[in-house]
Amino acid sequence: MSDVESDNPFSEPVELEITDSIDLHAFAPRDVKAVTEAYLTEAHKKGFRLVRIIHGKGIGVQRETVRKVLEQTDFVKSFKTADELSGSWGATIVTFHD
Repeated sequence: MSDVESDNPFSEPVELEITDSIDLHAFAPRDVKAVTEAYLTEAHKKGFRLVRIIHGKGIGVQRETVRKVLEQTDFVKSFKTADELSGSWGATIVTFHD
């Protein structure tokens, strides 16, 4: 068994319900890019027009990772920093193309 597998408390993938918001605090930093890509794809398939990605405030590394993914995703129409009640600069609001 590799070191990566021995550090993983889950022997199999965990299924998460896709809602209009995801909190990336639950994921290892090395997984944020892949999780964001997968989340966007599934949220778009479910028909959401607007989603919120909570990446935290910190020093901005997670935010930049998320925003790079958003810039490269064809069906993303726009994104912006959330308002004060939705997480401020610790979250990004994403609008999908119709």
